[in-house]
Amino acid sequence: MNRSKVTVFIPTLNEANGLKRLLPEILRQQVGQVLISDGNSRDGSEEIARDHGVDFYVQKRPGIRHAYIEAWPMIRGDWVLTMSPDGNCIVEDISRLIEKIGAGYDMVIASRYYGDAKSEDDDAITGFGNWLFTRTVNLLFKADYTDAMGIYRIYRTQLFYELGLNKEESYVMFERLFGTVMGIEPLLSVRSASHRCKVAEIGSDEPKRTDGERKLQVLRWGAAYYSQFLFEFAKGIGRK
Repeated sequence: MNRSKVTVFIPTLNEANGLKRLLPEILRQQVGQVLISDGNSRDGSEEIARDHGVDFYVQKRPGIRHAYIEAWPMIRGDWVLTMSPDGNCIVEDISRLIEKIGAGYDMVIASRYYGDAKSEDDDAITGFGNWLFTRTVNLLFKADYTDAMGIYRIYRTQLFYELGLNKEESYVMFERLFGTVMGIEPLLSVRSASHRCKVAEIGSDEPKRTDGERKLQVLRWGAAYYSQFLFEFAKGIGRK
């Protein structure tokens, strides 16, 4: 796999400390592009990104999925590797993800639960939630994920459009019902399975976060994602 064709994509919101630590490590991986999509940070995140010479986009609309939808046209790589800046993603595993996707997969997930991998950042609630959501996706869509929810993964850039992840109707009904803005990874996992994309996983430990504040909305996101899963399943039945 030619690393120059890989874009590392990092959504941020007040992640200055994480970027200071993370960007030098990522740049040593010699990928073609590093792109940060930022939710209007007020802690100097932009200045740190500019100092490291990486691309930086400021969102017009708040919420994690808009970080993706708005900045996606700026991606130059044929493959995009998404990761968080809070210390949860082991940078050295970028090489393993790139090597694996080079074997012809549409997507490779750095799973926190594959093989001997483990999450040190899970608590009882998030651990159970990740297990429940992943098992639900596997049952409904005949998939074989060990981690359907995590951000740390690499996939074909065009898959974002092919699976309709850029479309408002994929999220807006559930966001209005539960008063939140959703992420894209759960739906990416669902539609990759339902479209029979070629998907693989590698085991990758999730260390405890070292930077930033947890922005998880347990109840609202949980209800929104579960409703989204059921809707996608019902929609698939209706097409048969």
